[in-house]
Amino acid sequence: MNKISKKIGLLTTLMSIFWATGCSDFLEESDPSNFTVENYFTQPAHGRSSVNAIYAPLRDPLSSGFGGGPWMMTEFATGLAATDLGQAVNSYFIKDLRNTSDNGYGQTYWTSYYRGISNANLSIAKIPGIPAIDPVEVKKLLGEAYFLRAFYYFNLVRMFGSVPLVTEPVNLTSEQLKPNQATPEEVYNLIVADLTTAEASGLPWTDASGKVSLGAVKSLLSQVYLTMAGFPLQKGASHYDLAAKKAAEVIDSKQFKLFSSYNDFHDPGKKNIEENIFMIQFRTQILPSNWQVSIIPYNKNISQYSDETGGIYATGDFIKSYDPADLRIKEKQFFFTKFTNETDRTKEVDLGGYFIYKHFDLTAQTSSANSDLNWPVIRYADVLLTYAEAANEVGGPTPKVLEAVNAIRARATLPALAGLTKDALREAIWRERWYELCFENITWFDMARLRKAFNVTTKKFDNYVGHRFSYGPTLTDRELLFPIPTPEMRNNTNLRQNAGY
Repeated sequence: MNKISKKIGLLTTLMSIFWATGCSDFLEESDPSNFTVENYFTQPAHGRSSVNAIYAPLRDPLSSGFGGGPWMMTEFATGLAATDLGQAVNSYFIKDLRNTSDNGYGQTYWTSYYRGISNANLSIAKIPGIPAIDPVEVKKLLGEAYFLRAFYYFNLVRMFGSVPLVTEPVNLTSEQLKPNQATPEEVYNLIVADLTTAEASGLPWTDASGKVSLGAVKSLLSQVYLTMAGFPLQKGASHYDLAAKKAAEVIDSKQFKLFSSYNDFHDPGKKNIEENIFMIQFRTQILPSNWQVSIIPYNKNISQYSDETGGIYATGDFIKSYDPADLRIKEKQFFFTKFTNETDRTKEVDLGGYFIYKHFDLTAQTSSANSDLNWPVIRYADVLLTYAEAANEVGGPTPKVLEAVNAIRARATLPALAGLTKDALREAIWRERWYELCFENITWFDMARLRKAFNVTTKKFDNYVGHRFSYGPTLTDRELLFPIPTPEMRNNTNLRQNAGY
């Protein structure tokens, strides 16, 4: 990401389709090679297209195939995921706790997210100077840019620890071409500042087109405060309080609600509304989502996709740790174990494992092989559980805390929690996070901030360091971070590798 070209056209136009009024806007874009910093940012429309470009790198880690997919990185790190895809060596290195800095998954996250940061820095620097642009529009566009920069840094700092903090456009003569690493606290300070700016930018509470909304900003800020309360910063009570208050603002707004059915998770008609606060945008026939091949079993002939990779599924031990009455583990709720044969839908195929149904596109799998699903980033369920955890740390099991966690349990057809001590409720809320938010790139981040890992046998929480996965390997201090990718270490000699890699 350090060799940033002055050509920005591709970065500033790729995402226009998602926020434009029709597909033709995307297909009729001018030749991006004509755009440079000198002749761009000259009319109001350039502000919108430059911000659209900041969204584009969100999609990169979701690419999947016979080599696996970068999005699986934080899932295999939990010890709750299995795979049948033998050639996806990056998956096995993480799953078996033998990871190295040569892992391509980490490289994708690093490169893509710093590209998003670069795009954000450019928009933040250039949009205010666009001639004749509406000042109200400037404020909103910058709000989106600040949110996305914060999101990228929030993920990078949690994955890699001390990372370079680049906040201005970079070219080949910039001092920040090979930046030093900032401390995690410095990165978190920028994240909070960016989200606070975004919060005051005039964004609407919701946005059905998928752009950043005020609900997304406040929800992410609550997650940031919750993380800062835990490891590595250990801010404690003050930040649990901040997390609870920010999540309460989202809850009290009444702008969001839980879906009544788990089927709504993978219904394209439910994109960006109700429970889906913020998502990564895809569109069938234009930029279809591309993880479907990885969540179906290896060559069982159930799908219209030509590739059936068996890339990732849940371990049986994790599924068996759920309450047997939990609706989430019933067939075709969160997981599925059977499906019909691709050539004869009257025949049922036993899949031999617990595959991920919450991300399953039924239409794409059975007819079109072209998925229209978005990827969920922030769901209202996460906000409720963030509030419950943080508010319990501050004031114990109040009625509002119990109401929040019990809303999740009620949908899962589980009895309401009651009469628990603060300590008992803490672990009950953690369990709900593990069960509700699994396979959404959330669980490992919870493990790292809590320094805890769920024991699927005891259904209690072990210390992270020393926790043994149900299939053998044991976590060490090393696995609290991912390694900085080898190419980045070579290109920037100012970087220091994380311990143990």
